[in-house]
Amino acid sequence: MISAGIIGGTGYTGAELMRLLAGHDGVELTVITSRTAAGRSVADLFPSLRGWVDLEFSDPDESGLSQCDVVFSATPNGVAMKQAPDLVDNGVRIIDLAADFRLQDPLAWETWYGQVHTSPELLAEAVYGLPEINRDAIRTARVVANPGCYPTAVQLGFFPLLKAELVESKGLIADAKSGVSGAGRTLTPSSLYCEVADSIKAYAVDGHRHLPEIKQGLERVAGGPVGLTFVPHLTPMIRGIHATLYARLKSRSVDLQTLYDEFYQDSPFVDVMPAGSHPDTGSVRGSNICRLACHRPQSGDVAVILVVQDNLVKGAAGQAVQNMNIMFGLDERAGLLQPALLP
Repeated sequence: MISAGIIGGTGYTGAELMRLLAGHDGVELTVITSRTAAGRSVADLFPSLRGWVDLEFSDPDESGLSQCDVVFSATPNGVAMKQAPDLVDNGVRIIDLAADFRLQDPLAWETWYGQVHTSPELLAEAVYGLPEINRDAIRTARVVANPGCYPTAVQLGFFPLLKAELVESKGLIADAKSGVSGAGRTLTPSSLYCEVADSIKAYAVDGHRHLPEIKQGLERVAGGPVGLTFVPHLTPMIRGIHATLYARLKSRSVDLQTLYDEFYQDSPFVDVMPAGSHPDTGSVRGSNICRLACHRPQSGDVAVILVVQDNLVKGAAGQAVQNMNIMFGLDERAGLLQPALLP
């Protein structure tokens, strides 16, 4: 039985981690920390977990996290890199759901996140936790950087094309849309219901923090520089990511359907839909599935890849559990086989 702890359990990602781990037969959830909710029962803050998680939030400084086999860090950016070294020294394996260990270059991290990286040694050894590409490295990792929600969708959509060198890598376009839960539980006017209902808007067009993470992953697969225009949008829904990806093909003879079917044939959480499909975010709500479909409009030279996922599951907590399963030699699907919610 794996002993697991969660640092920062009061946000949407922390709550989703608890929901998934509570139903995982191979895990005992022993510690959940929060400075603001210390001493308060989990069920009091999250009634949906009543009868599933019988724990109180504890102060991170007095929590016994070092006794866990694995610790999930679901904290704001800049927290995990301060706590991870001591935990790793005590033999604890870390899965960070924030951005602290995603960018390999500490200077790039400082540029995009406005902080000096305080743990460059662990940053150098951290494994990027996208199982469909890094499964082997994840198995032995001490620190796993769980990918962001947008980066998961965009990378999984582009990988087969770049790996096979079938597209012009300098002109990639990702038009991505997210539900409001991606902004977290912090009370801000831009995420209030009255502000987001019946409206959709683009944001961070000049440069979103996920852009360098996406480019880093795409360039590893492409084996060289990649030009990417990434435009995120906020949509009036709670959960979900929808990414529409565009790439110019070098040849019109490529069979996109076969390419994607074969590329993801051993990936249990990537569902390549039949030709002509148009996946919707409702079909993955609450599940760890990334569902995608390939198109070549008017039989032309542009590939259009549609990708949907739940930003809190495959885009965050579900992928973290998937990484944990791989790290501890469990069935990759353990605790993650529930179907999507409807409606």
